Amino acid sequence: MPQFDISTFPTQLIWLAIAFVLLYVLMARVALPRIGQVLEERQEKIDDNLDSAEQLRAETEVDSEAYETALVQAREQARGAIQDAARAADDEASRRQEELGREIAEQVKEAEENITAAKQDAVSGIREAAVVATVGATERLIGVTPSDAAAGAAVDKALEARK
Repeated sequence: MPQFDISTFPTQLIWLAIAFVLLYVLMARVALPRIGQVLEERQEKIDDNLDSAEQLRAETEVDSEAYETALVQAREQARGAIQDAARAADDEASRRQEELGREIAEQVKEAEENITAAKQDAVSGIREAAVVATVGATERLIGVTPSDAAAGAAVDKALEARK
């Protein structure tokens, strides 16, 4: 093999050095700057993405806080509306209860008046029947017919004694 021939070593070493220097210069001047530029662009893009992500996170936190605040306010408004509705229902129930109480009191008063009138009618009917019975009984027992006024006075006296 010719590369193992000792007589060609110095020329091989020279060409090795020339090729190395040429490749080094090409790499240093052309390839490495392009690779560095690509890496820089990627780093800038990554930094931009991180910055925008940080901004979005901050906006999300602000929006989340606003949402929580709105939620708390909505809950408070709902609680207030429920309390107002409960108060209104209680007021309506109290009003209806008072109205019903007045109606029942009027009905009770009317019923008492009707009972009193019926009692008076019954008592007067009993009195008249008692007067007729007294006249009839007196006439049969003693054969004398008393006047209606005398029989009425006797019945009134007997009713008063029962009270």
